[in-house]
Amino acid sequence: MIIVTGGAGFIGSNLVKGLNLRGYDDILVVDNLSNGLKYKNLVDCQIADFMDKTVFLSQLQQGLFKTEKIQAIFHQGACSSTTEWDGRYMMENNYTYTKILLHYCQQHSIPLIYASSAAVYGTDVTSKEQLSCESPLNVYGYSKFQFDQYLRRLLPTLTTQVVGLRYFNVYGPREAHKGSMASVAYHLNNQLKQADTVRLFEGSDGYANGAQRRDFVYVGDVVDVNLWFLDNPQVSGIYNTGTGSSQTFNDVANAVIAYHGRGKIDYIPFPEHLLGCYQSFTEANLEALRAAGCQHAFKSVEQGVALYMEWLNR
Repeated sequence: MIIVTGGAGFIGSNLVKGLNLRGYDDILVVDNLSNGLKYKNLVDCQIADFMDKTVFLSQLQQGLFKTEKIQAIFHQGACSSTTEWDGRYMMENNYTYTKILLHYCQQHSIPLIYASSAAVYGTDVTSKEQLSCESPLNVYGYSKFQFDQYLRRLLPTLTTQVVGLRYFNVYGPREAHKGSMASVAYHLNNQLKQADTVRLFEGSDGYANGAQRRDFVYVGDVVDVNLWFLDNPQVSGIYNTGTGSSQTFNDVANAVIAYHGRGKIDYIPFPEHLLGCYQSFTEANLEALRAAGCQHAFKSVEQGVALYMEWLNR
């Protein structure tokens, strides 16, 4: 059995589908379906069981699972809202929960592959997996940063694989339930279906209109990296998961426009409340990932957005 926490969410449900394509269907999905829209992400997936995240944690702590049957745990469950400022909730949900899973997996020799985030880097443009580059701008980023720090102290004594993947700007199928937190490609597609215009922010931090740069990574590539670590249980550590090449928001907009064959970009004022807490540039440094042996070829914005538009508009 493979367990996927957050398995009804964006990356989690894509991971479940990726496992299905490999022939896995003995999958336990763990999630919180308070947002009932997430069920749609699993309709075309094959799973063995579904369990609420609180029930799962309780049964885990009570020792009710047959641990010898668990092949791996992909921990994708988290509050991923960068606008959530309830620090107590964020730390309980993202930090403490993950610590419990880590120690359980170490005790029972179960590989753990978990979602970290590029939000740990804040405004640092080097994006290397080292403390000197890490300065999160919000409590979400801090919750991920602090668990990575916790893991670093334990790395020399690990007995079973633990991998943290620092996701950059992921986009692709099965993210509609995220609402305002869905990717820019998703929102631009919706805007273009309603009118002939897509909207981007005006320039900020010295960047021209729509020229802020992010490392936009297609969710299918994120799944492939997760599965590479499943295939390589000898590798542990914290690794960036992005393309390694930043592109502009204009590039995303133009890729959406190219798919639809119409449209223009309208630039709107940069929101004042985002000044000082907005990542105008992100780009994954892939040195550690490549050194670990993962040579996955990531899709460009043009390639990934074209695939996504096909899926969204089918």
